[in-house]
Amino acid sequence: MRELYPQIEPHTTGMLPVGGGHELYWEECGNPVGKPVVFLHGGPGSGCRPGHRRLFDPERYRVVLFDQRGAGRSTPNAGRIDADLTANTTWHLVDDMERLRNHLGIDRWQVFGGSWGSTLALAYAETHPDRVTELVLRGVFTARRKELDWNFRGGSAFLFPDRFEKLLEPVPHDERDDPIEAYHRLLSDPDESVRSAAAVAWAQWEADTAYLRPNSEFIAGFTDPEHAAALARIEVHYFRNGCFVEDGQLLREVHRLTGIPGVIAQGRYDVVTPPVSAWDLHRAWPDSELTVVPDAGHAFDEPGTLDVLLAATDTFARD
Repeated sequence: MRELYPQIEPHTTGMLPVGGGHELYWEECGNPVGKPVVFLHGGPGSGCRPGHRRLFDPERYRVVLFDQRGAGRSTPNAGRIDADLTANTTWHLVDDMERLRNHLGIDRWQVFGGSWGSTLALAYAETHPDRVTELVLRGVFTARRKELDWNFRGGSAFLFPDRFEKLLEPVPHDERDDPIEAYHRLLSDPDESVRSAAAVAWAQWEADTAYLRPNSEFIAGFTDPEHAAALARIEVHYFRNGCFVEDGQLLREVHRLTGIPGVIAQGRYDVVTPPVSAWDLHRAWPDSELTVVPDAGHAFDEPGTLDVLLAATDTFARD
């Protein structure tokens, strides 16, 4: 079992204006003249964490991390009831990545993303393939309708009926056929206590199903109402809009990745993003290598998944 690289601190940070009143928090770690890699966090809306810096050899990589619009330390925070999400879409985020790449003077970079981060990585690479050296993906989510239905319209409830019942607790019985739309209403309620309870319930559903074996420390991090509010509002905004892509679009346009090498790590028992999406992506993308980890769920730091990810970043650091 591999371990993450030692904890490091950023040597450079900044706030990048990207239009529409949004400013992105970004940071750089590792070797300032090393191989550039950009890390894309999940959610959408979860923000970057210190552990994400540790996926890359700091001697060989110039590691760029940023909090996507409305998330983490970026402003304005989407957890505020008055935060306008109109200018927060997949394609705004793709443009933000290009703006950040140019701001940092990077010609091409490796793109690393898991869960929603894999969705954004695919959207970016299919739009700007000439700017991508490699892709490292984990817990693949292609934003197809069937993937959203699995998570929020009963599929995963066959495995987690008790957790799914908690997700539905804030939702009136006559709205439970469409939890995503019901949560959109709840998270816009003028009563702060209603919004807060809904945000925490939504975030807990994600946290409860992320690991093969429950991770109490990880779950506890999703009980903070402020963090939960930004995550829930952004996710609901994206999911009710199909993540702003046509159904199946990211797989149909995989041919744009021709010549870009990729590694996909997928937990066999990933309930959040089941293996079928990683399988479909791999079959459509001949330049990819897929490893289905037999004893892992969704999280990036489960032992087998971590082994695959670190082996990939180590290998690509030599190229």
